[in-house]
Amino acid sequence: MRIIFSGFLLRFCTLIEDVLMPRSKSSGTSKKMIYQELRRSIIVGHRKPGERLDLDVLAKGYGTSVTPVRDALQMISQEGLVTIKPRSGYFVARVTLKQLVDMLKLREILELASVELAVEKITEEQLEQLEHVHAGYTGEDDESYDRYMDENRHFHYLIAQSSGNQELSETLGRLHDRLVRFMVMCRVGATLESRHALIIEALRKGDATVARQAMLNEVDETRETILERVIQESGSSWHLKVP
Repeated sequence: MRIIFSGFLLRFCTLIEDVLMPRSKSSGTSKKMIYQELRRSIIVGHRKPGERLDLDVLAKGYGTSVTPVRDALQMISQEGLVTIKPRSGYFVARVTLKQLVDMLKLREILELASVELAVEKITEEQLEQLEHVHAGYTGEDDESYDRYMDENRHFHYLIAQSSGNQELSETLGRLHDRLVRFMVMCRVGATLESRHALIIEALRKGDATVARQAMLNEVDETRETILERVIQESGSSWHLKVP
């Protein structure tokens, strides 16, 4: 009797698992889609700094429960794009002018350190990875720019990884997550691959001076464009007040 019951219990558990697994997979896919769409809407500026992200409204819009929406917002908050305020909810993160300037300066420090170390340690396999980061220019639409910024982050993250310093690469990756809303303002989709090709060429030749200068040029141009665009066009939205 005990054996029969054990066999029944095993089949019952298997049946429940078969029923629940597709639902779990569907939930995961839904969360991923919501994450991608919400993140893109923040990055390209459809959702403004300080804007409240209402869980119920978003869930209704996506035709789902609040759980995958909450999970997606939690993931985005880890990238510094969403602020969670206790008893108030979720908001698109604001950035002060000083924070922005500090982040851009920190990026310069980290990027130059990464490329200088990478010149000495990068392997042929890592160079090939860098050469295959970009899928090519496809236009100026939001979806394309979302991809360009992901590719840009991946490119710089790979260089930092090839430096051999994991903490450096992780720190730079997190910084790119926080800066991505500003970097998309540069609108460099058509030239991003050619800019990076100069860095790859210098790394392949082992030329530290040229590699450093190519990286510095990209960082400087990005910083100047970001500050000009933010201050002139988006000052009120970004709450650009030095604390």
